[in-house]
Amino acid sequence: MKTTGNTVFISGGSAGIGLAIAKKLSEAGNKVIINGRNKERLQNALKELDNAVAIQGDLSVESERIRIAEELAVQHPDVNIVINNAGAAYMNDLSESNNNAAEKAYQEINTNYISVIHFTSLLLPQLLQQEEAAVVNISSIAVFRSNKYLPTYSASKAALHSYTQGLRDTFADNDKLNVYEVYPPLVNTEFSAEIGGANGIPPAEVADELFMALEKNQFEVPVGDTKKIHALMDPITAHIPH
Repeated sequence: MKTTGNTVFISGGSAGIGLAIAKKLSEAGNKVIINGRNKERLQNALKELDNAVAIQGDLSVESERIRIAEELAVQHPDVNIVINNAGAAYMNDLSESNNNAAEKAYQEINTNYISVIHFTSLLLPQLLQQEEAAVVNISSIAVFRSNKYLPTYSASKAALHSYTQGLRDTFADNDKLNVYEVYPPLVNTEFSAEIGGANGIPPAEVADELFMALEKNQFEVPVGDTKKIHALMDPITAHIPH
């Protein structure tokens, strides 16, 4: 896929992985549209980008997804890459009865899975009108193995992973629409600070891997330590009927 001259929408684009991807694509000559909930953070992010605009809104809210999709259709009809990066994660100790585990899980599933499905479905008609288009879902190393700290977050990303595979299969015969999945390990961002993000890789490494994957039409994009797991799992899953 071409890596310049695109119009790219990035959810969660005001910080962390989303902002790193926005910088990489902006520097490569793409028009970038970043989305986030916080107006001030979006404006600060725009100062670090060229040829970029922002659309404020919370994609975890159905009415906001519809509004943003309509705004893109009217004001940015040339959008041809959608990067679903916005996410929610909570430390969720399932052994604590007063932990409100189900509510945390609901928010994670809604943001990381349901919202992505709905927003992507809203954008598909626009994407399918382009000469070349892509959906990029940012999942996680957690799709391969959960843990006691983030059990419900891991489940939500596993659901996103399964959906992404199904979406890719659905459009396998359409040579104009490609579906990518990026699997970051622990990344050093504000988002991951609570779970030891300071020990993670820089978000720019995720952006670099995605950029190279777009160049090569490499739809599976493991990053860092995820490459080891993906190399073991991919030959096995490739033989599962689909």
